[in-house]
Amino acid sequence: MGDAKPTVVVTGISGNLGTRLLPQLGEFNVIGLDVNPPVTDLPLQFVRMDVGTEESCRQLYLLLRESRAEAVIHLAFVLDPVRAGVLDLDRMWHINVAGTARVMEAITEANHEETIIRKFVFPSSVSVYGSDLTGPATEEHPLGAHTLPYAMHKMECDRVVQQRAPALRGCSVYMLRPHIFAGASVENYMVGAFRGTPGGRSDRAARMRGQGKRLPCLLPRGRRYLENRVQFVHVDDMARLITRILQKTEPEAQRLTVLNVAGRGEPLTVERCVEIAQAKLVRLPGKLAFRMALKALWQLGIVAIPPEATPYMTGEYIMNTDRLRKFLGENYEDVIRYTIADAFADCFKSETTVKAEPSAAEV
Repeated sequence: MGDAKPTVVVTGISGNLGTRLLPQLGEFNVIGLDVNPPVTDLPLQFVRMDVGTEESCRQLYLLLRESRAEAVIHLAFVLDPVRAGVLDLDRMWHINVAGTARVMEAITEANHEETIIRKFVFPSSVSVYGSDLTGPATEEHPLGAHTLPYAMHKMECDRVVQQRAPALRGCSVYMLRPHIFAGASVENYMVGAFRGTPGGRSDRAARMRGQGKRLPCLLPRGRRYLENRVQFVHVDDMARLITRILQKTEPEAQRLTVLNVAGRGEPLTVERCVEIAQAKLVRLPGKLAFRMALKALWQLGIVAIPPEATPYMTGEYIMNTDRLRKFLGENYEDVIRYTIADAFADCFKSETTVKAEPSAAEV
């Protein structure tokens, strides 16, 4: 073909991180996999594939062998079941957990006779550590996800990646544990709570969105809930980090590299987040009342935040990112350009920004 560009395969290309990553990959031939194509004018070979199905393992294996891709970035993951339209927990598990195992199995088989795929990147999540930490978690902190299916699925995948990394035959594995994504294009539970987004599927929620109505930010009574600290990472910084990993030429000393990822600077308090968001704050008698209110709004189809997210909405889970600083070295501030405060503030600067369409497999 005469094309010297290396090839990279990105699963979940139509999700928010995938669409923010694509503009950064100009020096690569990109093969994007998803159930629906991304809305983009950028050069891309799109392949319709559902990693939640058993046949996707062989499909991906054949694609990797034919394309001789040098790297696989696995972004296919259901975060928000309502937005993704995947409300069945078993189906969600097959996309999230079994899908991750299938992707790694395809890489293992593609590398069976020779090393073709040299890098595998998987975004895990801060949620794998749990929702109430006594101090900043390092990468060695025990995994303690609970209650929320997304968090528990990320924890299962985290363990799958750790277990299977040595079997990838010459492929370096990078597992990133980002804190909450932020940015104008981002939609997730925490950002949605501060935005007051009526993200449910009901007609009432749709009318509220059409009228530009904001829900109040709910929080249990007590000073400690206002003083809980939270970190964010801008989705574009995450995209830059993945791109930097793809560009690295020096081999890693270890087969598996695990990195906590957050924006620069100090965490924000929940109180400060409310101020930045200019949200109306409504205090409830306690954590149980908070959960009951969230459950009612969920059942009415007004919000997309499930009641199982309660511990993650009311707890504190901060990460230590010293390893990320060391990993990036002199490139740290060029990759992680946003402070935590600026990343969060960017969520509210462009209310009319077009959001990426939710794929059935989205980070």
